[in-house]
Amino acid sequence: MNEINVFVSVGGTANDQQEAFVRAVEDRLRSEGLIPHTVGRNAFSADAPLKAVTELLDKCAGTVVIALERSYFATGLDKRGGPKQAELADIRLPTPWNQIEAAMAYSRGHPLLVVVEAGIRSEGLLERGNDWYVQWVKPEAGALATTEFNGVLASWKQKMLQPSKKVATAKAPTEMTVGELVAGLKPTQLWSVLGAVAVLVGGAFALGGKLFGA
Repeated sequence: MNEINVFVSVGGTANDQQEAFVRAVEDRLRSEGLIPHTVGRNAFSADAPLKAVTELLDKCAGTVVIALERSYFATGLDKRGGPKQAELADIRLPTPWNQIEAAMAYSRGHPLLVVVEAGIRSEGLLERGNDWYVQWVKPEAGALATTEFNGVLASWKQKMLQPSKKVATAKAPTEMTVGELVAGLKPTQLWSVLGAVAVLVGGAFALGGKLFGA
């Protein structure tokens, strides 16, 4: 099987446990014929980080998001100073790049494999209810051997092997038949076109009547 390049969104690890977990994920990907690429980890560029991420994403077929604890706050306030102010406790946040890179990958049609450390604040693209499945795990190698992880990994990998809808070659308008052009229109667009045609036809009859009725 040909190897497939995949983008891995993960921040710089803070301790040995996190590093061991990230390496375990990378090893698991390689065992599946998937080559992990992460800006600042195994891919480097002289360009600004966002540009480097953009270029690397375009070379990959899918994206893995590994959200690990970056910041910790024992206490805090949500919506401070407002009528809905609420106390927070034991807040754990990942790198904001997880959110940024996940959004960029999704906009490119990348299948997403999202793995979040248990206890991380569930918000944005790292919460369930989006177009991808979020796995909450302990950052341990054993988490990669569960039935859940194996099933989600297999499903995600299969999506990468399928032809991308965005990559499918579209015909140029000049090469399409009238039927194909009409079929590609939304209902509102179709009615607008029909209305314009009716005006043109009516104008043509009126002009013909003036020319030949005189």
